[in-house]
Amino acid sequence: MSTTPRLLGGRYEVGELIGRGGMAEVHRGYDTRLGRDVAIKILRSDHARDSSFLIRFRREAQSVAGLNHPSIVAVYDSGEDKLTEFGGAEIDVPYIVMEYVQGRTLREVLNDEGTLAPEVAGRITAAVLDALAYSHQMGIVHRDIKPGNVMLGEGGEVKVMDFGIARAMADAQATMTQTSAVIGTAQYISPEQAEGQQVDHRSDVYSTGCLLFELLTGRTPFTGDPISLTYQHVRKAPPRPSEFVPELPSDYDAVVLHALAKDREVRYQGAGDMRTDLLRIAQGRSISPAASAALLGPAGEETADQENTQFLPAGTGGRPLPHEPETALHPVAPVDRDQRRQRSPWGWVFVVAALVAAIALGAFAVKQYRDNQELSRLVAVPRVIGLDQAVAKKRLTDARLQMNVVAEPSTDVEPGIVTDQDPDPSAEVEQNRVVTVTVSSGPAETEVPPVVGETQKKAEAMIKEAGLTLGKVTKEDSPTVPKGHVISADPTPYANLSERDPVDLAISTGAVRIPNFSGWEIQRATEWFTSRGLKVKTESITSSEEPNTVIGQDPGQGKRLNTTTFTLTYAIAAPVTVTTTQPPPATSTTTTTTSPTSSGSTSTTPSDTPSSSSSSSTTTTPKPTSTRPPGRGNVLSD
Repeated sequence: MSTTPRLLGGRYEVGELIGRGGMAEVHRGYDTRLGRDVAIKILRSDHARDSSFLIRFRREAQSVAGLNHPSIVAVYDSGEDKLTEFGGAEIDVPYIVMEYVQGRTLREVLNDEGTLAPEVAGRITAAVLDALAYSHQMGIVHRDIKPGNVMLGEGGEVKVMDFGIARAMADAQATMTQTSAVIGTAQYISPEQAEGQQVDHRSDVYSTGCLLFELLTGRTPFTGDPISLTYQHVRKAPPRPSEFVPELPSDYDAVVLHALAKDREVRYQGAGDMRTDLLRIAQGRSISPAASAALLGPAGEETADQENTQFLPAGTGGRPLPHEPETALHPVAPVDRDQRRQRSPWGWVFVVAALVAAIALGAFAVKQYRDNQELSRLVAVPRVIGLDQAVAKKRLTDARLQMNVVAEPSTDVEPGIVTDQDPDPSAEVEQNRVVTVTVSSGPAETEVPPVVGETQKKAEAMIKEAGLTLGKVTKEDSPTVPKGHVISADPTPYANLSERDPVDLAISTGAVRIPNFSGWEIQRATEWFTSRGLKVKTESITSSEEPNTVIGQDPGQGKRLNTTTFTLTYAIAAPVTVTTTQPPPATSTTTTTTSPTSSGSTSTTPSDTPSSSSSSSTTTTPKPTSTRPPGRGNVLSD
């Protein structure tokens, strides 16, 4: 028994299920208009009423709609489908129409093959980095690079998928244990992302370093439960890939370690830089000095003070103190046994006193030594408030201190300027102490809320709640949007803006301008209404006008409410009477001819002649209607 395939947007046939995630299902589909295979991602119905899922699903389409790169899965279209629940209620379920890629994800490849040859892993990772470099240039950070989000086509092409998803999950404030999707992501999360700091393009570089590590070794740099993974990403030094694949060239170790630097200021500063080093390895050339330096010692390695601490004997620490006389610990020289017998009891008093004095002197010397050592490790914290971040880091480094940066939005201070520090300036702290500086990130980033279709009052409240301001408000006619509701917003919903930026709104008047349809073919006139979502009905009437043409409309032309039901009256042909004449049947008449005879009598001869009279009959046939096919002609602009 054949079934009619589900159709989305009047053109996309939904086929078999080819993938399922925590938020959506992916089906193979077919674009009936362009005649090509597509992949259709549909939000799971159990999430359709969750506004957070709706927002991040729509953001995915918004984020990648403007990207055009051979290594990024293209998004062709998006829309929403009506779904009827068991109770009869209808809900809107959004969908995204994407490029269909015939192949496998890198997760499937790793599950099947375990590891990849270094040159293959390098080529795939370089393609991923090329896509990321492009997306970063376009202002989009992926935030969720992992093997499951990279497709390997049958022809060897590499395609990065699911742009914007990780960001959506962050917006939904998902924890590390909420969903399996987030748990899986924990294996590739950057230190700053794990600590809840602001994420930038260098977070994608870190995740790509984890991806390359797994392609080379068959495992991720760190393993364990989500909490343990978070700690390891922040504190633990990553292992070298060659620890698991001994024959691996050291250049791959250098690239991976440089990408996995804890401090984002130390790791690759761009996806293109990491890609360049991978291409150099493939060409047999030397990698960058910064990557080579990563082999000297991984940045951000976890310290283990307890393991390095040596417990020394009390007092002198097990060795003579600097400038301490050797006799301080042995003040009494050996004496002969006979001499000891001849000593008075006071001699023992002096011996004990000398020992006590020596011990006191040694203790004092130890204290002085430790105090001096302690004092020599203390430094004054310089003032860095008001300085540029780079200048502040240099000043703290010169003072033998480390710097930790916390970014905070500010509408009053330029981005990159230090607004606060801890400890305070002039405080004395130990060397290598971490000084936390707060750096302005400029006005807070926010997004235009999805106000299209909302009432003007609600839209203004949503804009204010997002930290934005209301810009210009204009009135526009609309055939479908109810009066007082938002037709469009500029910038469009989900666009990134800075705090207090304006958002312009176009509000529907609830009206539509109706043209004069007199003389239009009825089919063309009807399509004018239906294509705009307006309600229309038709009536026919016999008329001498051209058949199938509009001869009346109600209401007439002009501005009308878009909730009106419009009536079009069109002409049909009237019956036509046709008269035909038939000849009457023949009749016989007598004609008299007189001729003289010899006897003077008259003779009469009959002859047949047709009668001049006739009869008529009437036949009625309809006038043929026009067979000219309906044409659209030039549709009037409303």
